[in-house]
Amino acid sequence: MNVTGINKNNKEWMIAIIITYLFILLCLATYAIGAMSLGWLPAPYAPLRVPLMCGAIAYIGGCLYCFRAIYINKCIRKQWDPDWHVWYFIRPLTSTIAGAISYLFLKAGLLVLESSSNAGSSEMGFFALAFIAGFNVDKFVAKIEEVAKAVWGIEKTRSATNHEVKDLDKKE
Repeated sequence: MNVTGINKNNKEWMIAIIITYLFILLCLATYAIGAMSLGWLPAPYAPLRVPLMCGAIAYIGGCLYCFRAIYINKCIRKQWDPDWHVWYFIRPLTSTIAGAISYLFLKAGLLVLESSSNAGSSEMGFFALAFIAGFNVDKFVAKIEEVAKAVWGIEKTRSATNHEVKDLDKKE
């Protein structure tokens, strides 16, 4: 077997590992959402149910984004790049963080979804925004930076002003 064959074999194994990683964590996130929805969260953690669910739902959004990137780059474009392997492991984690942060910004009133006081609908708003934040972390972070600039006058980070974010959108 030549070097090209070994590299191709390693690439295929890594794709399988990435898919397995994403799938296992997807199952755990789905189970966690179900368990929290059924009230299985221990009583001391009950006040954290919505933010924890936001994180888990955001993970599902990030996982969907990663699965989509896998089939686009591997199957459609046929341009799988091993340099992006780390991205597939880290991206869902950043999605989870973004989802949890989305709860914080909504709860603080810095982002507004609706004017209704219906508790069930407001939870759905939290969950919907968490999914979107997890699915599109780059745009969510840009929105948070816009809010930070408007509310506190904080300038955007250097990474947000560079073209790096635009390059990430092209990777998809």
